Amino acid sequence: MKANLRMTGDQSAYFLELGKLISSVGDARFASNMHQIIAATVPIDFLDLSEWTIDENEGSIISIQPLGREYAEQKPENLTVSQDHDMLLARMVNVDDFLLIHLKPPFSSCTGPASCGSAGTYHCSLVSRKSNRRCVISLHRQHHQRDFSLHELSFLKNFSEALLPLLERHAQTTRTLCTAHADNDAITQGGQQLQREFNEKLSHSEVRLSLREKEICLGILAGATVPELADKLHVKNSSIETYLKRAAAKLGVKGRHGLVKWMTGVAQMA
Repeated sequence: MKANLRMTGDQSAYFLELGKLISSVGDARFASNMHQIIAATVPIDFLDLSEWTIDENEGSIISIQPLGREYAEQKPENLTVSQDHDMLLARMVNVDDFLLIHLKPPFSSCTGPASCGSAGTYHCSLVSRKSNRRCVISLHRQHHQRDFSLHELSFLKNFSEALLPLLERHAQTTRTLCTAHADNDAITQGGQQLQREFNEKLSHSEVRLSLREKEICLGILAGATVPELADKLHVKNSSIETYLKRAAAKLGVKGRHGLVKWMTGVAQMA
């Protein structure tokens, strides 16, 4: 998509690309799709998406969560992307709505493009605020090219009203997915630990349970209810209760409370 969608009047192509961006919220393609829709109007070499968490009282950065990045084609060998976090932080701390921050690379030691080497990039950031979080769209253009023009900056500022809410949704979705994965990992690790401890205690008691009886006991100890276990194992509630009674009788306890006490050692201390 090399045409300037916003300025050629090709609205159908523009809305098609915007639809692709919206549909990719929370997906790995999001950064690529955002790069594509921006670069159709404003040429950029690199796009970086992030969410900053800020201590507003201290004026300091708590964390910066990467949300995706995309190069124009492939990363140029001489492209050096650096961001002055302190300068950006100072500008974004008190932002109320949407903010555009335009920074230039340090050219003080350059006599011309050939002598600048990897002096940096022209840098434009679009920033939104939600509580103590800042969603940031960072756009970079190599130093040997022209800087962002006033016309381009004006366009980006207006376009940010559509792009930043999408980035906020992408950040929220990413946080939710990360939390879910972390919870699943914790549940998996916790289940494995419970199973090891249960088997160890069972071996010490010299009691033998069937595989289904073990499964029911572990489910109960993990906090599952009888209906939940019945639904998971595709059996009737009465079947779960029967297995639990058999296991409890072998262990010399009564019901799920007796099973929990046996597992924690309370029954032996009473």
